[in-house]
Amino acid sequence: MDRETNVRTRRWLTFIVGVTLAAGCALAVPARAESSCGTGITEAVFDVTLSMPVPGIIRTQSVKEGSLVHTNEVILALDNRLEELEVERRKLVMDNRKADWESTRTVFEKSSSVSRDELLKKEAEYKVALTEYETAQEQLRRRHLLSPGEGVVAEVKLHVGEACAAYEPVVRVVDTRRCYFISHIEARISSGLKANQPMRLELEDGNSSLRVEARIVFISPVVDPASGLQKVKALFENADGKVRPGLVGKMFRE
Repeated sequence: MDRETNVRTRRWLTFIVGVTLAAGCALAVPARAESSCGTGITEAVFDVTLSMPVPGIIRTQSVKEGSLVHTNEVILALDNRLEELEVERRKLVMDNRKADWESTRTVFEKSSSVSRDELLKKEAEYKVALTEYETAQEQLRRRHLLSPGEGVVAEVKLHVGEACAAYEPVVRVVDTRRCYFISHIEARISSGLKANQPMRLELEDGNSSLRVEARIVFISPVVDPASGLQKVKALFENADGKVRPGLVGKMFRE
């Protein structure tokens, strides 16, 4: 084999080896993993801890943990016998003042034996009695704890016979049919997000993961100067209850 043939052969072998190595390197490099916008945690849209505005002893309780409650349903009531009696007393006073005012008005319209000042005085007395009656009704109403929305009772802290202080947490009600995914994202990433943008959530649930479709409903107008993070909330439907509030996960652009 002459010198020229050897040179051509070496060049060809070098080309083949180079292509082979390049192909091998390409196979060895893993595909770039999809990067998430940020991590976060799920949270029920409706999650409230209820308390009484006044102190007292719990007299009745119509729910237990796991109970479904509806909007304005009475959850529990404090002892209220004194308030009931006050409502009855104020109603009697109001009815008496109203009857007195109406009879005085009749006399005033048919004769001049009653002055206008006397009529106005009777009317004022009736209106004061009416206000006092409505105040007594409100005091009675405040002895009942109503659910502000529909949900499931997640926790009951006090029971029948126990003393309840004003504004002490008593019952927690949660509706998991709609949930938020709350994330704090780097400002450079959140700047590319917008309201109603569809997102994909990957949530960790024990040894398995859940994939959920969501949309952005809130982007904080400010960035935390200490961390450089911006709060973002994505809303997702959870009618089947498969996602439990409190799960952590990641958010990705669709």
